[in-house]
Parts: sequence; structure tokens; C-alpha cells
Amino acid sequence: MQSHEIRHRFLAFFEKRGHKVIPSASLVPENDPSVLFNTAGMQPLVPYLLGQTHPMGKRIVDVQKCVRTGDLEDIGDNRHFSFFEMMGNWSLGDYFKEEAITWSYEFLTSKEEGLGLDPARLYFTIFEGDENAPYDEESKKIWTSLGVPENRIYALPADDNWWSPGDNGPCGPCSEMFYDMTGDVGELSHQEFLRAVKEERVIEIWNDVFMEFEKKDGKVIGKLAQKNVDTGAGLERMTAVMQGKQTAYDTDILKPVMDLMVKAQNSDKNKKIIADHLRTSVFLIGDGIMPSNTDRGYVLRRLIRRAVISTTDKTLDEKRISIFVDTVTDVYKHAYPELIAQKEHIKNVLNIECAKFADALKNGVKEFEKILNLPSTTVTGAQSSMLTTSFGLPIELITELAGQYGKNVDLNEHDKEIKKHQELSRSSSAGMFKGGLANTSEKTVKLHTAHHLLLAALQQVLGKEVKQKGSNITEERLRIDFAFDRKMTEVEKKEVEDIVNKNIKADHSVIRREMPKIEAESIGAEMEFGAKYPDIVSLYFIEDKDGNAISKEFCGGPHVEHTGELGIFKIQKEEASSQGIRRIKAILE
Repeated sequence: MQSHEIRHRFLAFFEKRGHKVIPSASLVPENDPSVLFNTAGMQPLVPYLLGQTHPMGKRIVDVQKCVRTGDLEDIGDNRHFSFFEMMGNWSLGDYFKEEAITWSYEFLTSKEEGLGLDPARLYFTIFEGDENAPYDEESKKIWTSLGVPENRIYALPADDNWWSPGDNGPCGPCSEMFYDMTGDVGELSHQEFLRAVKEERVIEIWNDVFMEFEKKDGKVIGKLAQKNVDTGAGLERMTAVMQGKQTAYDTDILKPVMDLMVKAQNSDKNKKIIADHLRTSVFLIGDGIMPSNTDRGYVLRRLIRRAVISTTDKTLDEKRISIFVDTVTDVYKHAYPELIAQKEHIKNVLNIECAKFADALKNGVKEFEKILNLPSTTVTGAQSSMLTTSFGLPIELITELAGQYGKNVDLNEHDKEIKKHQELSRSSSAGMFKGGLANTSEKTVKLHTAHHLLLAALQQVLGKEVKQKGSNITEERLRIDFAFDRKMTEVEKKEVEDIVNKNIKADHSVIRREMPKIEAESIGAEMEFGAKYPDIVSLYFIEDKDGNAISKEFCGGPHVEHTGELGIFKIQKEEASSQGIRRIKAILE
């Protein structure tokens, strides 16, 4: 069974049982500054698990994109991935243990609607109880009522069978399902089961979390206003099970990428690192993240550079990048067709970053050789962090080169110095208003409204595929970055200017409206690439006297009330910002 069929069957199974299918949220959390990425299927749904009404109802099902980078050092083995998809069905104050457990079992074992797994190869765990909640007798009874033998049900402590997203949020006991990967494990005592899991002869394939508690600052503080069910099944792992493979690297998800490196000389671990990191990079860039030295951009940069140094020649040229991106996006063309539309942008970002890294490697290695020739046997944290922040050398490469010289790297000090650098970078960029406004003076606000008119004019002249990639507005001028693959002609620039000035002279109304994000998307409102929006959004419409929209954009404001207040619009400069991205600077006179 191919991965796309597993995904389809899962969604169809629960849709038939009253669940509404929702798309995956972005990898970037909308309203959770405590984490860089969505690391679990439940994260985008936390407000609804805490009691907020979901617009799609009380039963939903999805396949959520996730990124976890806390264990990058483990990637290269059979089961760790920085990107993965989590299949989940959700009850938001509706059904609870009986339906969740029954449907889990049915989907796993049903040949008609589900995966048709052999029940004799399944094992089950429940929560053994502690000071937060009692032994889960109810789940045990439900499992046995489905025909599961009691000796196949194991009670485990909170470390194994209590789920929470961290120190804060909804949490609760869980019941997990495990599968015999060998086909001949058979009956197991409690200790034998634990050993089989450790040896990966038996692996977890499904988790039912019964969320009825809330945690705050690491402690359970009481019960939630509503009982919820959060189930999770990793698509990569499930695909390996269904295709009889030990690892997802051998399935239709990652094997096409692995096959690109069949003739390469690098180790099996390095090939897995390249496949994993480039797949994750494609999805991160697809969700609007750009390489940088802070936060999400730093993670993306690190993934790209780890992939590069894992190649045999420590380089990724445009041809190889193009093939990798084409292969990854082809694997996901049905589930995430937006990646196909963004292919060239993703390639451009990777090409620019890998070219930068090639230069950094040359200069950084020269600088590092000076340090390596010093008499000390240790490379200090200050020295290694300088090589990372100033020259972009990944710590893995620094450690590798230092080892060749018989030297150690002070990794603890390195981490401290890197965190210090990131905090300084964050504080230096603080204070910018949303939407790229430097302040909210009268001049800046006027330029902000002109910015909306400019985007609409660009789409009218160059095509609707023109999308905003960034903006910056000061009292003196506006700046817009937009996706377009060539220099604009003088005729095109003049046409854009004329359209903007015509709309200014017409004295159109500028109106703010709030509406559900789903509705705003359905009417084609423009949004900034990579920006994340809440469920209820603010839109600004520029409308003529008949109510026809000249412009409609996701925007928090502020703006003028009528375009006639703006003056005369003039383009000062049109230039390349980066590959595939153009930049216009303009003023109002």
C-alpha cells in the first residue's frame, strides 16, 4: 500500500464517521511564540482542545506536517526524521475512550476500510496510574471487549503512557498500539515486551491520547472544561509497516530521494541525512521560511549546511538541487500541490544558500586553519562560534576538522556563545511594526496604502501570479519585494505608475473588515508570503464607488480613509532583490 493510499484511507475512514477533513496547518505556529515549529499534530489545535469552538465542528481529522529538530544528531538511523506527517482524528468535547479505541482498532485491522493488519501481530499499552490519574481500567475493558487478549495489554508509567506538549497545555493518559515487525515475536511477558520495543522488533504505530487534564508550569492543575481525544499515527512509520520495510527510507516516501545517491560514495548515514534534511528544507521554504542566523531561519540554514557537508564533495550544485527538489515535490504532488507551484522559488533559495555556503567554506576553513595551528589542544567556544556566526561553518564540520588535527571543541561553550549571538540578533531587530512599517506617522501610513495600490497594479500589468515576498515602509519611501523572474521594462513601470495614480485620483474608499480566514482566502484576498494569520483576520479593501474591489489584502493597518489623500505616486527604482525576486522602491510627492 503506497503512502498516498494510506493517507487517503485514513481521512476517508474518519470522514465516514462524522469527522470533517481539515488541511494541514503551516509548519510555523500561528499564535505560539514558545516554539519554532509545529512539532505535533495537536499543536495547531490547542485553542480548540482548551474549549474554543472549532468552525468545522467537534469531530475533525487531518494529516499534519511536523518538524522536530531537537535530535538532529540521531538522524541517520532508521527511525528519526526532522520532518514527518502525523495522521490524527480529534474529538473536541464529543466522543471519548470507547469510540476512539474501537475506531483505532477497526482502522488498523479492517481489510475493507483500513489497513488490514493481522491482529495477532498487535500489542497494546495503557496508563498504570499515578498521583495525577488512576490506573486506566476503562481502556483495558474496551480493548478486551474487542477481542484483545488480556496478556497483550501492558500497563506502563507516565514516561510511556502520559502525553503532553510540554510544561503547559492539555494533557492526559494514553493507550498505544504496537506492531510486530518480524512476524514471529508471539506472546510476550511484560519484561519481554519492553525488551522487544527497545530492540525495535515491536514498534509503536498508533497513540490514543485522552485529554482531560491541564498542565501549567510542569504540574497538572486540574481537569479541562471538556474531554478531548487526540490520536496520532506517524505516516512514515505506518508506510514502513505497510510496505514491509524496517525504515521509511526504503519506502515510496524517501526511497526516490535515496535512489538519487545510489552511486555516491558517502556512507548510508550521510545519505539519510541528505535525504531527510533536504526534504525538510523543501517544506520549510514552502511555508515561507528563509535561511538566516536566527530562530527558524537558523534551523533551515543548519539543515541545508548539514546536508551539504554530508555529501562526498561537500557541495550541492544547481543541477543536483534541481533534481532533489523535483523528486521531493513529485512525491508530495497529491498531498501538497502548492509545493509544485513553489518549485522554482525553493530551488532559488537552496541555490543561493548553497552558493553562499561554498564561499563561506573556503573563507571559513582558511580562518579555521589559523586557529588549528595554535598550540592549544582545545578550540574554545568563542573561536568555534565565531566560525559559525561569521563564516557559517556548521559545528559538525568544525568538530570533524578539529579531530583531524587532534584537537577538541568546547561544545558547551559553543552552544552558550551561539545562544548569546541569537539573542543579540533578535533584540537588534525588535521594534518593527507588523507589515514592515517603521512607524505609524502620517507619511508612513499614506505610503502603506500606496503599497496596496502598487501590488494590485503589479498584478494587473505583470499577472496575478505576482506575489508579495516582503515589505518595508518608512516616512521617506515604500519598498516591496515580489516574485517575478525578470527585469521590468520602462513601459511596464510607467503603466504601473499610471494605474496607481489613476486609483489615487479616483479617491477610492479604504475600508477595514474582519472575517474568518477561510472566507478571506475564498474571496482571493492577498496575503504576504510566509506570514501566519489567526482564524479571524483583518482585511483592508480599496473600493470604487460601485463597491468593486481594486485591492483586498490581509492587513492589520493602519491606512488612510480615501486614496485621494495620497498625492502623486512615483517609482524610484526597480531592481533584483535575489534570484526570482524583484524589488521596487517608490515615493509619494
